Amino acid sequence: MEKWFNVGKIVNTHGIKGEARVISKTDFADERYKPGNKLSLFMPESNIATELTIKTHRKHKSFDLVSFIGYENINDIEKMKGGILKVAESQLGQLEEDEFYYHEIIGCTVTTVDGKEVGKVREILSPGANDVWVIKGTAGKEILIPYIEDVVKKVNVHEKMIIIEPMEGLLS
Repeated sequence: MEKWFNVGKIVNTHGIKGEARVISKTDFADERYKPGNKLSLFMPESNIATELTIKTHRKHKSFDLVSFIGYENINDIEKMKGGILKVAESQLGQLEEDEFYYHEIIGCTVTTVDGKEVGKVREILSPGANDVWVIKGTAGKEILIPYIEDVVKKVNVHEKMIIIEPMEGLLS
C-alpha cells in the first residue's frame, strides 16, 4: 500500500486560463511544482487519485499558482477546489545532511539543551527566510520556534527528538 504525502490544497481558481490557487504544505514548492512533474489529486470523500502533470508554476502573494496539462480553463479547475495534491512516498527524493521533510519534523518532541521539555511540533510555517516550527507547549500554549542554527541545535527524526537553545524571551 503506497503512502501519500500532502503537497498542497487547491483553494480556488485564479483567472480564467486554468490556474489553481494552492496553499502549499510542501517544503520544496519549486521542486514539486516544476513543469513536467506529476502530482496526484485527491478530492474530499474519495480515495481515487487523479494524476496531474504540472504545466506552469508561479508565486502570487502567499499562494502557489499552478496550471496542469489538459486543464486549460477556469471550469476545469473549479471542479478541483477543495482537493488535496499529494505525492507518493516513492516520489520523495534524497535530502542533503541537515535537511528534513515536514512530515519528519511534525510530531517530534522538543526539549531545551538543559533537558526541559517544551512540547511537540504541530505545524511548520514558511513565512520567509526561514521556517518557523509551531510547538504545542506542555502547558497547552503555542510556541513559535525559528528554524535557525542559533536556536535549533540537534534534530533526530528517527528518535523524534529536537534539542533547542531558546533565545531570551522565546519560551515566555
